[in-house]
Amino acid sequence: MSRYAAARGADTGYAKINLALHVRRRRNDGYHDLETLFAFLDAGDRLSCEPHHGFALESAGRFGGDDGPVEDNLVTRAARLVHGGVLPDLRFTLSKSLPVAAGLGGGSADAAAALRLMGAGDRHDFAATLGADVPACLASVPVIGRGTGTALEPVANDVEGLACLLINPLVPLPTGPVFKAWDRVDRGAMPEGSARTIMLAGRNDLEAPAIGLCPVIADVLDWLATTNPLVARMSGSGASCFAIYEDYDQAAVVEARLRDQAPHWWMMLGRLR
Repeated sequence: MSRYAAARGADTGYAKINLALHVRRRRNDGYHDLETLFAFLDAGDRLSCEPHHGFALESAGRFGGDDGPVEDNLVTRAARLVHGGVLPDLRFTLSKSLPVAAGLGGGSADAAAALRLMGAGDRHDFAATLGADVPACLASVPVIGRGTGTALEPVANDVEGLACLLINPLVPLPTGPVFKAWDRVDRGAMPEGSARTIMLAGRNDLEAPAIGLCPVIADVLDWLATTNPLVARMSGSGASCFAIYEDYDQAAVVEARLRDQAPHWWMMLGRLR
């Protein structure tokens, strides 16, 4: 039995947010050149792994089963990739807490957790093959991404411990249509500096096209703006939004108020890693 097939344990697929996301141009290959600052919450999906006769992936939790057929799941693809194209004798159990198609990198975070559990958590080449967000999810700490997001650069992490409230109105928003709706206007480079500097001075160029496709995002952002956050912004291509606060207790009060006012929205409160 290979060292991978003997994998056992549990890990977290940490929720990903883009503290800034600058879209610079559309490339000839159909992808876009990006400049982004990835950050991660200290909560997310939970993935466990144990030896098994044959391969299995069981999905549970609030959003269990929402992430498509087992054969297409990024955890399955990660397992096949690590084992040279053959599915290993492993059983994965995924507790899915993050909504799908939400701009939180849930599938990418799950794939990164699978790579770590199988002992391949240092394989950037594996991660990049699985998706543009997966390399950043391997370490799940703030990092700058360029190109399609897979060219990573370190950044001074002075946002660790800040409170982060995630909100999703539970309206799926696929990435493709959002990028297609981008107006192709280059609004300038992402600022330089520490993670906090970039967070405060940056922007998300996909907010406007996402709001055009999913107007409730504007309602979420407008509401968050009334709560005196350090910043309130959409994550990735949406529809999830986040608000960052210095004080965790303040964020908890905001969360409680919003749960009363919008009980049908999904929320998660935590701290940045």
